[in-house]
Amino acid sequence: MSAFDNMWIWSEKSEGKRLHWYREVAENRMPAKFRIARTIPVNVKLDADSEETLWAELERQTEKFVEIRETIRTGNKELDPPVKRSNLLDLCHELSKRMLRHCNFCAWNCDVDRVQGNKLGTCKLASETRVSTFFHHQGEELIYRGTSGSGTIFFTSCNMRCAFCQNGDISTDKDNGIKVTPRVLATMAWLLRMEGCHNINWVGGDPIIHLHTIVAAISILADDYVHPTKEDLRQVMPVKSDYLTRPILDGPAAHFEGTFNAPLLWNSNFYASTDAMKILRLLVDVWLPDFKFGPGRCAIKLARTPRYGEVVTSNLDLIEAWKEDVTIRHLVMPNHIECCTYPVIDWIADHMPDTEVNVMNQYHPDMFTNPNSPRYQSKFEAVSRQPNEDEILSAYLYAQRKGVAFERITFETPPTSC
Repeated sequence: MSAFDNMWIWSEKSEGKRLHWYREVAENRMPAKFRIARTIPVNVKLDADSEETLWAELERQTEKFVEIRETIRTGNKELDPPVKRSNLLDLCHELSKRMLRHCNFCAWNCDVDRVQGNKLGTCKLASETRVSTFFHHQGEELIYRGTSGSGTIFFTSCNMRCAFCQNGDISTDKDNGIKVTPRVLATMAWLLRMEGCHNINWVGGDPIIHLHTIVAAISILADDYVHPTKEDLRQVMPVKSDYLTRPILDGPAAHFEGTFNAPLLWNSNFYASTDAMKILRLLVDVWLPDFKFGPGRCAIKLARTPRYGEVVTSNLDLIEAWKEDVTIRHLVMPNHIECCTYPVIDWIADHMPDTEVNVMNQYHPDMFTNPNSPRYQSKFEAVSRQPNEDEILSAYLYAQRKGVAFERITFETPPTSC
């Protein structure tokens, strides 16, 4: 019997259908996407061919990846052994390194060389990646935290500037936490999974600005990562929030056919570039995007982020077209029901009607919106309080009226009327 078998949320047939791939990978009945990518050879010279050539090869091999994954998912094919020459995962790694040279990981498309680091973009980062903390997260949605927690890794810095950010200490301080190499990051992910976490949850700040390090770490995990060394543990333990609280599981509990396996969860503001999404498609098993702002100027006023609606909805359209496992989050904000909550719910109802949505009521003023903080700015007075009961209820009722599937994921109880 699996950890999910006695959980009511997995007893719902519709829930199992929406997140079927995620559950199968979490319980090691299916290989994670990165394991599939490693079995597909590529016909390019990674260190010599042009970036244009590499992208063309990614497009070609993505079609093959989709076909192979579907045959595995339907039980009509077993996972092939990893290829010994350059493979699709290697190609993703190389492309992420090339992108870093003219950074277009996110929709800002800053086009700066983060390897040289002489000029910085919106995220204010060069090539260095830092992690603030990692732990078994018991505060994520029930579907993801399960019985043993979501294996969450919090990266520093962000590509948005939300005035109310509740992780402001992480998102605004690029020097928070510790510097991590791909090996150190792989060690964090390996520990969390081997300690029983149901998934590896990349979050921040925002993970997209660390794409190069994340893909490199995934490559290490795919390359039969066996066990951390004493030096690996020495480097990661200072930021492990649940240090030495959990035993390491036997290998089979976190392996598929004898190799490390874990569903990768992309927990993001979704302000990513299309190119980054193409890479992530081959690696991410389940998506957890934020969809905060409506089509007006709220994203500009509250997050200094242009083209927010265009970018996020375009990426959500991709997820829907790719038939990915996904749960959308929407944060209800005070005085932003009609301009943000209603339009967001409308869009989801029209474009992704079968997708689970968490209509979140946990907004509280932080950073520049907190009247009790020395950083408070009066121009954010409209969001300087928590949403009241009427605002929260109106969000729930509107979602219900629009037929959006939100009750179970939001209330964490079997469906009832509001």
